[in-house]
Amino acid sequence: MAKVKTTFFCQNCGSQYAKWQGQCTSCKEWNTISEEVIQKPEKSDWKLPTSSTKRVSKPLLINEIDTSQEARLDMRDGEFNRVLGGGMVHGSLTLLGGEPGIGKSTLLLQIALNLEYKTLYVSGEESQKQIKMRAGRIQSNSNNCYILTETKTQNIFKQIEALEPDIVVIDSIQTLHSDYIESSAGSISQIKECTTELIKFAKETATPVLLIGHITKDGHIAGPKILEHMVDTVLQFEGDRNHVFRILRANKNRFGSTNELGIYEMQGSGLREVTNPSEILISEKDEELSGNAVAATLEGLRPLMIEVQALVSTAVYGTPQRSATGFNAKRLNMLLAVLEKRAGFRLGAKDVFLNITGGITVDDPAIDLAVVASILSSNEDVALPSTYCFAAEVGLSGEIRPVQRVEQRILEAEKLGFSTIFVSKYNKIALKNTVIKIQLISKIEDLVGFLV
Repeated sequence: MAKVKTTFFCQNCGSQYAKWQGQCTSCKEWNTISEEVIQKPEKSDWKLPTSSTKRVSKPLLINEIDTSQEARLDMRDGEFNRVLGGGMVHGSLTLLGGEPGIGKSTLLLQIALNLEYKTLYVSGEESQKQIKMRAGRIQSNSNNCYILTETKTQNIFKQIEALEPDIVVIDSIQTLHSDYIESSAGSISQIKECTTELIKFAKETATPVLLIGHITKDGHIAGPKILEHMVDTVLQFEGDRNHVFRILRANKNRFGSTNELGIYEMQGSGLREVTNPSEILISEKDEELSGNAVAATLEGLRPLMIEVQALVSTAVYGTPQRSATGFNAKRLNMLLAVLEKRAGFRLGAKDVFLNITGGITVDDPAIDLAVVASILSSNEDVALPSTYCFAAEVGLSGEIRPVQRVEQRILEAEKLGFSTIFVSKYNKIALKNTVIKIQLISKIEDLVGFLV
């Protein structure tokens, strides 16, 4: 009988200690260190299912390595494929995290039901009847999706060996436990051991695995940070539960870009792909209102037209308020200082509220000009034409600076029916014979002359 071996782990950050102490020296949290049993018992005769053709690695000259791109699995979801970089890579491990109730399980169940490949959906949180009820709400019939409710990894691998699925979905990694670790499910050592077993299975059988991960109150994936290092792709499912729109981002992607963005709309029948986000980010109005401006921004390779709303009013309580939703508050203060210094607008005694519609957060500097235009519009109480849009960065000296991929922004604005786009005079634009008017400006005073 092997001697029982224990160690101490911080349940917040995963740091390991030889003995108990009150405060974790890594994350500075108190009373988060607990003892866990890490001694593995002797393994049974059962082995991890592996591919029939066992491959032995050998060193190769870098010039001899085959660089041809391997075919990816089409997930039958355009937004999901976009964020992954074109589809699921064989043998990859993908971790999906998000707030409770945001729709992680719904998204992966919906994808599993629509796939043409044999899929095994493993749930440690819900019964088969509960999953069937959700599938009925999604209104999708599938002859290729198998549901398994199990939390023990040894039993899961036995079912995988018998079924031989093309894709495995685990909901969620925090509910799994292995016989080789005696601590409870969700502990640091259990999460590491279960993930290691899944990685070994995925790499040896070339079967892609999708994991759902819980997050902490700080918004980070629950468990040790090494979990995010172990997997190939880390996806974040974001959105306000009070809004119907959800955003899928890639925080880490070994097989593609992390700049891509997927947008979904939560409906009673599941998540709907939003192929043209500009339609949902620009509100429909019966009449033109002051304080509204449209910015041409980019999320990854996708151009978006978003609406910026500003409200400028007299400060009643003495100290002026500066509030920004979906925009950096410090950058708002900087733009207000530029307007005060370079354009002569006295905003020091006025409240300024800024909002990016649709509940999204934007950090693209190209929306600076739209922010300034919306503030000027609200301050003067003059409505901007709804066919105007803006794409430029504003410098500290009041100059209008160029932004990257401006031609892509112009074409998107033209496609959506805008008549005029304001861009920097210093952008090199090769477009000719465009329907949209390209208004070139070099300093903030030029913008004031056009709008006020």
